[in-house]
Amino acid sequence: MKHLAFLVAGTVFGFVLTKAEAVSWFRIQEMFRFQSFHMYGLLMSAVVVAMVSLALIRRFGVRSLGGQPIAIEPKPFTKGTVLGGMTFGLGWAMTGACPGPLYALVGAGVYPMVVALLAAVAGTWAYGALRDRLPH
Repeated sequence: MKHLAFLVAGTVFGFVLTKAEAVSWFRIQEMFRFQSFHMYGLLMSAVVVAMVSLALIRRFGVRSLGGQPIAIEPKPFTKGTVLGGMTFGLGWAMTGACPGPLYALVGAGVYPMVVALLAAVAGTWAYGALRDRLPH
């Protein structure tokens, strides 16, 4: 039953991303070419919602769907953060999609994105395998 909650949440997330045009390659291209405010406005809205949500989670001691307390550990800013961000941005610019919309794009029938999704999974696996040897 708990997996059903995750499936529903992921489906709603994909629906919202699609309706907001966050999965549109053209919108992402416009953003990287500084031709449109649409994606910047969307991302800034997400940051504000995340800030408010985290403040409410901390204030009211909200628990996860599994019942565990939600604790967000502070993360240090390192050169690995910069390298990871640059790699993430390069992949986003090359594919026209970040990891969240990849699932929505495949679900919407944009099947060439299966290649990007498999590459993202392979990159995640590679990071897990090499994590101890990477700069953090």
